[in-house]
Formats: sequence, structure tokens, C-alpha cells
Amino acid sequence: MDQEQYIDADPVTRAKGLADQIAQAADEIEHAREIPEPLLSALHEARLFRMVLPRVYGGDEVSPMVYLETLEDVARHDASVAWNLFVGNSAALISPYLEPETAHLIFDDPRALIAWGPPVGPNATAEPGGYRITGKWGFASGCRHATWMGAHCFVTEADGSTRKGANGRPLMLCLLFPVEQATLHGDWDTIGLRGTGSESYSVTDLFVPESRIGQRSDPTVRRIPGPLYAITQQSLYAASVAAGALGIARGMLDELCALAQRKTPLGRARLADDPRIQAGVARAEAKLGAARAYLHATLKDIYDNADEWAPIDVPDRARIRLASSHAIHTSLEVANYSHMTAGVDAIFDGQPLERRFRDIHTLSQQVQSHEGHYEGIGQVLLGNPPDVFY
Repeated sequence: MDQEQYIDADPVTRAKGLADQIAQAADEIEHAREIPEPLLSALHEARLFRMVLPRVYGGDEVSPMVYLETLEDVARHDASVAWNLFVGNSAALISPYLEPETAHLIFDDPRALIAWGPPVGPNATAEPGGYRITGKWGFASGCRHATWMGAHCFVTEADGSTRKGANGRPLMLCLLFPVEQATLHGDWDTIGLRGTGSESYSVTDLFVPESRIGQRSDPTVRRIPGPLYAITQQSLYAASVAAGALGIARGMLDELCALAQRKTPLGRARLADDPRIQAGVARAEAKLGAARAYLHATLKDIYDNADEWAPIDVPDRARIRLASSHAIHTSLEVANYSHMTAGVDAIFDGQPLERRFRDIHTLSQQVQSHEGHYEGIGQVLLGNPPDVFY
């Protein structure tokens, strides 16, 4: 095995080695609403937060398929850990767009993590040498473990106008600052994915220098080459959510199969001997396997043919979005089947099927899971792409 193959294979191996530790910490993760020690340190030591970070900044820069396989394996055991891994890795995708000095400032720390929320918040005001912001953002998954925070903002110029990008649309920047400069609000109280600690955060009259600015709006301005970074951040983000969904559904189907081996409902045959359940499990297995294969095959084809610098085009972005959306909704279908078939064994608080059911239904409310993505994909397939497609 050459060095390239070793690097690509290693995250999956390391994740599998942590499976028992992740599973054993599940209850504590759920109640503490964060990843506890020593598991957090083990994840850092296994470099699972550095899978898509460029090698020049100390990352592993693995292929998308290896990255997704790793997330999926972790999600089988705990969805919140997988979610925080994907968010931490997704935030690291800002690094190819940063000034090298800033990227090293952040990522030379072996426990570096950036947390941020979606781009819903106030504008930043341009000032000489940087930007000033006051505001509040939400859904900053992993913020309790973060070393840096980010705020996605449009920019108000000195004359009151909104800064435009090369495409003529308002330009969104990502302002980065040490976590100590933000106030975390401890307001993450949800039915599922509780361990993600996706709290809101705020800053007041914070000045961020120009050197600590990145962006996701224009993929042509990145500073690091490679086919991994030719895949747009939003595309890899969607695929990451899909990998998490596949892992949760896999965990639920495995739990159902184990339960069926030992459960005999009153007056009925053992679940594993019921022909209807035998057929249902077989169909669920086929659906999940097909959705996973479609997602991985799509990513592999696009990754293998990606340019070192040019971002993937809109049709390829639509292909990734379609494979991701299909995997998410298929996973939800398999999860619902597993939960329903398990009967009362799936309703008690803290049981594996019950917790995973809450987790995947929380995931299903995230923007990457919306049914509306199919409309934009269909427009692309029919030769009528929307004005903006991520």
C-alpha cells in the first residue's frame, strides 16, 4: 500500500477503532449535550476532525468517499458525534480560501475547531483594515469544543451600500475570531442530536481584521489546488448530512435485526421467523445499500474527473445534491420502518432505536433534507437551471 492509499484508508480504520468508546459514551453525550472526555481527545488523536483539511496545513485531505464512509461508521454508534465531526470538517473547508498565515494560526493547534452558524444575521460594517460586527447567530454545532468561531455576513460599505461579488450579487464573507471573543448562550434543547451542542452565540462591537476573512461565495478564489476542493463546500456539506443519515439508519436496521432474533410477541412467531418482517428487512437492506452505492458512485465519478483548480459545474453539483437528497430520504424511510417494526421496544427513553429515531428526525428538519431541493435539481436536469445552485 503506497502512502496515498494509506492516508485515504486510515480515517475509516481509526473510526472503527473508536466504535465501542463512542457507543459507551452515548448516554453521557445525550445528557451533557456535548462530546465528553476522554472521547473528545480520542477523536482529535485519531485526526477525525482533520479529514478534509489540506495537507499543507496538517490535514489528511482524504477522498470524499473515505470521508463519507468514516462519518457513516461513526453515525452508526452516535449521530451527534458524527454530526460534530462533519461540521468541524466542513468548517475546515474554509482553509483553502484563507491567507496562509491565518490558516496556520488556526490549524497549527492540533485541537483546532471552527464552529459557526448558518448565514442568517446582521451585516458587517467595513472599516479600514477590517470589519466590525455586532449580532447573534444560531446552530453553531460543536461550539463548546471550538477554538475559533465564524460569522457569515454580508458587508455594508462606508457609503451604506452592500458589497457585491464578481457575479454582481451581494458578497458573503466569513469573519473568524477566537472563541473567547464570543458569548455562547447554552440554548440547545431539542428532541434529537442533543449532543451536538448547537448553541447560538453573539458578539458585540467586535473588530475582525481583513487577514482573518474567508468566503464561500466564489469557489474560484481558493489558494489550495486539488480535486477535493473543486467540489463546492455546499455540495460536500449535503453529502456529509447524507452520510450521517445513512449511518443512523444502518444502526437502526442492525438494532431491529438483533431484536428480531430474540423477540417473540405474545401469541405470535419470533420476529425473525415472520415472513412479513423477513421481506421488509430485505427491502430495507436493498434500499439503504442502493442509496449508499448511488451516493458513493456519484462522488467518485465527480472526484475522479475534477479539475485541480476549476470548481465543479452546476450539473455535477446537481448530481451530488440529488444523490445526497435521495440518501437522506431513503434513510428516513428505513429508520421509520425499523422503529415501527420494533414495536414497544422502540418507545422507551434512551433505548438505541428511540434515540436514533429522534436523531434522524432532527436531521430531517435541517436544510439539507428539504424536499425543495428536488425542484432545483429537476430544473438543472431539464436544461433550465435556477439563477443560483449550490
